[in-house]
Amino acid sequence: MPNLTTDRLLLRDFLSTDVPGVHAYAADAQVCRYMDWGPNTLKQTRVFVKETMASASCSERDSFTWAVTAGGELLGACSVTITSTEHHRGELGYALARRFWGHGYASEAADAVLGFAHEELGLQRVEATCRPANIASQRVLRRIGMQQEALLRSHMLIRGRREDSLLFARVD
Repeated sequence: MPNLTTDRLLLRDFLSTDVPGVHAYAADAQVCRYMDWGPNTLKQTRVFVKETMASASCSERDSFTWAVTAGGELLGACSVTITSTEHHRGELGYALARRFWGHGYASEAADAVLGFAHEELGLQRVEATCRPANIASQRVLRRIGMQQEALLRSHMLIRGRREDSLLFARVD
C-alpha cells in the first residue's frame, strides 16, 4: 500500500510497534463514544493492528487503513473501504487520539485518503457517517468537501442503543 503524505502528516502501513499508540486512543472512552467499537481491550487492539498489517500485504483488497503519523508519532488511523466496485463507491473513516483533536490533523488525513479513493481507486462516490452529536466530525467532513445528504434513523447499534447517523458524501 502506498504511503500518503501531506504538509504535516505521513500516512503509512501499521507496524507491530504501533500497538501502544493505537491502544492509547482505542481504549479512550471519549474517542470511542460515537463509534460502534471500543473502548478496546489490549487484546482487541493487538488483533486490530495484526489484521490491518495482514490486509496491507494482500494484493487483492477492498479496504485500506493507514496509520496517521506526524514526526514519527502515531496520531490515529484513517481508512477507505470499497463498498461497491460495480458502482465505484466507498466509505471513509478515521479516529485520532484525543490529544491531537482540534489541530486539523483529521481533516488533513481524511482529505489525503479521499484523494487516494478518487484518484487511485477510481471511486466516484465516497460516503462517511457520523452521529448527529459529533459536531467535530461533521466539521471535518464538510471541510474536505463532503456534503450532508441524509439523517439515517436508528442506523447503528452502539453499546446496546440504537443511534442515528448523518450521511455525508463527496461525488467526483
